[in-house]
Amino acid sequence: MTEQALIDIRRHLHAHPELSNQEEKTASFIEEKLRGFGLSNIERVARTGVVALVEGEKPGPTRAFRADIDALPITETRDVDYVSTNPGVMHACGHDVHTTVGLGVAQEVFRRRSELVGNVKFIFQPAEEASPTDEPIGAEAMVQEGVLEDPKVESVFAMHCMPSLEVGKIGYTSGPVWAGSELMEIEIAGKKAHGAYPHEGIDAVAVAAQVLVALQQVVSRKIDARQSCVVTVGQIEAGNSYNILAERASMTGILRGLSEEAMDTARQAIGEIVAHVPRGLGATGQVKFTPGARPVINDLDLENRAVKIIADKLGAERVTPFLPQLGAEDFSAFSRRLPGCYLFLGVRNEEAGITSPLHTSTFDVDEDCIGLGVAAMTEVLLGI
Repeated sequence: MTEQALIDIRRHLHAHPELSNQEEKTASFIEEKLRGFGLSNIERVARTGVVALVEGEKPGPTRAFRADIDALPITETRDVDYVSTNPGVMHACGHDVHTTVGLGVAQEVFRRRSELVGNVKFIFQPAEEASPTDEPIGAEAMVQEGVLEDPKVESVFAMHCMPSLEVGKIGYTSGPVWAGSELMEIEIAGKKAHGAYPHEGIDAVAVAAQVLVALQQVVSRKIDARQSCVVTVGQIEAGNSYNILAERASMTGILRGLSEEAMDTARQAIGEIVAHVPRGLGATGQVKFTPGARPVINDLDLENRAVKIIADKLGAERVTPFLPQLGAEDFSAFSRRLPGCYLFLGVRNEEAGITSPLHTSTFDVDEDCIGLGVAAMTEVLLGI
């Protein structure tokens, strides 16, 4: 596929974004392209997920490449010809690029299947951006529906756009890549009273403030400084009148960490704070954690082999060490079950003004990244 053809696919996807679990048109577009390339072993998994298998002409293991396909509830403000035509929805995390790379690699691997030892399973995954729920979503839903079976996948790969990495580069982390993430919901129960007679009540707002301050010491005093962990409260809701002590206060935030150990320690410390700080002030507190993605940690041997293939085939200047990110990614549903390798694809071009962070209304990429992503992952999947 020519670079312009890849760019055309990316721009079509960018102009027609769909939210998590609503990716019907996106899935149909992916299926149409795959059939057009000549692939026939295509199926739906987890409703809007698409899976395609390329079988090599020589027996061997099955590896997988995952591309996420959903967009975000963000209104795009960048003035480009391919601006989102779906109001309030935008590919602000580069999933249009990931999907394009996946399609490009699928075509190339199929075209070169005489070189392929074993199989490659292409996983186009919905709902990577969805908020945590009590039910399996995204990658976990696909795993539970058997996406890693029949044939059994032995290793899995993915790439992610990175606006802090210049175009033309592919980053690797040598271990942790993305943080685990949990939704944190805290409820404080006090006693309502008139603001003129605070001694007659228990101020849930004041108690919540003490809890918030105490939470700031979880990372600084409970977590080994050599580990990475984040505890953030992003929302506080309380009260129904300016002159009445709030009876209840709700706090919502996130817990993130690059290791399960750090997250376990933080979770326990948060639970103790929420239970004991309010009690000391006459109130009660409860916290609920809803697990989201687990930490994404690369298999070092698999990553080393992938990086070496890229360096040997495309040039050593293409690969560079890169720092782990405290963002979260549900690729961990795959990589904690089997060896995984997650790489970063540089998309930054300061001269062209392409510098906006992920999840912003002005996010865009230098489209030269697409051809490199296709070339790199094709060589990895054929050569690993």
